[in-house]
Amino acid sequence: MKNHTKNYFKGVSEISQSLDKVRLEKMVKTLLKIKTTKGRIFFLGVGGSAANASHCVNDFRKLCKIESYCPTDNVAEFSARINDDGWNKSFSSWLEVSKINKKDAIFILSVGGGNLKKKVSINLIEAIKISKKKGSKILGIVGHEGGFTKANGDVVVSVPKSDPKLITPYTEAFQAVIWHYLVSHPSLQEQKTKW
Repeated sequence: MKNHTKNYFKGVSEISQSLDKVRLEKMVKTLLKIKTTKGRIFFLGVGGSAANASHCVNDFRKLCKIESYCPTDNVAEFSARINDDGWNKSFSSWLEVSKINKKDAIFILSVGGGNLKKKVSINLIEAIKISKKKGSKILGIVGHEGGFTKANGDVVVSVPKSDPKLITPYTEAFQAVIWHYLVSHPSLQEQKTKW
């Protein structure tokens, strides 16, 4: 038990030091351009990352005043799309109706980033394909391998690998660390937090 506590927080420190700071600044510049041109951000995630995506919408709208949405926030529509269009098209069909365009971005939060070969998170892959077709930016925070998102994104931050048994907890935790870094960045933040 003691070893887990010590090792877990040692990993947190190592990951924090290893994050690609240049890529983080590039993400800030990309988000600033989207904000300046009055584009929108569509946050996409599955599982724990879906909860993080929902929280992102709150922070980007409230603190940065960037129009943002998360398809999984509307359970009725999201589940109807899964029922009628299938899981794989659940995000892409939503983005089509939202008329995603070249001023907009999708922002993927995912541990694996989507993998065609393993047939994992195909709905994220389809969202990337439709976004590329429409000329939208593809942003993301993913695990160390990054999958389809890392290979096809414009600015994707990978959470460095520390303990191979803790890839999911570290990735999902650092999604929160990174998006809070973004919404508190002086170039993006317009409204102060209460505390």
